[in-house]
Amino acid sequence: MKDAKTLLVGHDTPLSTAVLTLDQCNTLSFAAAVDPMRAANRRAGRSLFNWSFYTPDGQPAKLTSGLEIHGAPIASAATCDLLVIVAGFGLEAHATPRLMASLRRLHGTGTAIAAIDGAPWLLAQAGLLDGHSATTHWEDLEDFATRFPAIDTRRDRFVIDPPFATSGGAAPGIDMMLHLIEARFGASLATRIASAFVYDPVPPDGRGTGPGATPRPVRRNPQIARALDLMQRHIDEPLPIPAIARGLSLSTRSLEQRFRTHLGQSPHQFYLHLRLNEAHRLAIDTSMSAGEIAAATGFASQASFARAFRALHGLSLRDLRKRLER
Repeated sequence: MKDAKTLLVGHDTPLSTAVLTLDQCNTLSFAAAVDPMRAANRRAGRSLFNWSFYTPDGQPAKLTSGLEIHGAPIASAATCDLLVIVAGFGLEAHATPRLMASLRRLHGTGTAIAAIDGAPWLLAQAGLLDGHSATTHWEDLEDFATRFPAIDTRRDRFVIDPPFATSGGAAPGIDMMLHLIEARFGASLATRIASAFVYDPVPPDGRGTGPGATPRPVRRNPQIARALDLMQRHIDEPLPIPAIARGLSLSTRSLEQRFRTHLGQSPHQFYLHLRLNEAHRLAIDTSMSAGEIAAATGFASQASFARAFRALHGLSLRDLRKRLER
């Protein structure tokens, strides 16, 4: 058994891996955990990862797609080099004393732990992330930071803070697993796996926090990517477009031209849509009032917010919620 922190050091010995899957996780998050390991073995022509499946109590874990993952109870896992946890919904119900004890026990043996999508909540509930940097699904970041103040919550797509690795969803989970493979087994193998997936990984410092995060066509244009990052960080108090341009050492006109060339719209339009998409998410996922959502997305007037919301989404916030109740 190796010290968990050495897993990010180049070495070609296989890793004994336990994949802990919980009810109500999504299929893509599960695939993000397992398929990079499978592809690593195939591309390397030998076993770099030897994995076994586990569930909290030995009962099949049912994914949101209806697929079932069968595995032994995690309490029966004596040791492993790497524990990969995949979770989605129902986290409070999953955080049983028995599961928390298993996580703490494995951590105590020197196991490295990677948590995908909702799984960082379980590590936080177990008290394992205190004093560490971590992330979780972008929809839950604010609640996560408030609930667990001893954790340095980051808006990054994934965070590596040995012996833990946390990701903010399924696609960031792929990025995280490729990063771990690169650190352990080399950049060439990670690149070949990404190519096999026809996947364009986001750099480790990619900071997407929602569906509008860093579109692929602009990842190779650092100034636009930085502009989008500034916008995403200032949803509740929008920055003036000239201020964003100055922060990038560009003229406002130059920034406008770059946005129209690469994104087909002005910075103002993109920023507005970003804020209104966040308003749409808050309307669906929270019980915040219209006024609270307006303030949280940078609108000084509830009336102007209502007009903009209807113009983009085709119905009022109230009508959207009524439709969801049917």
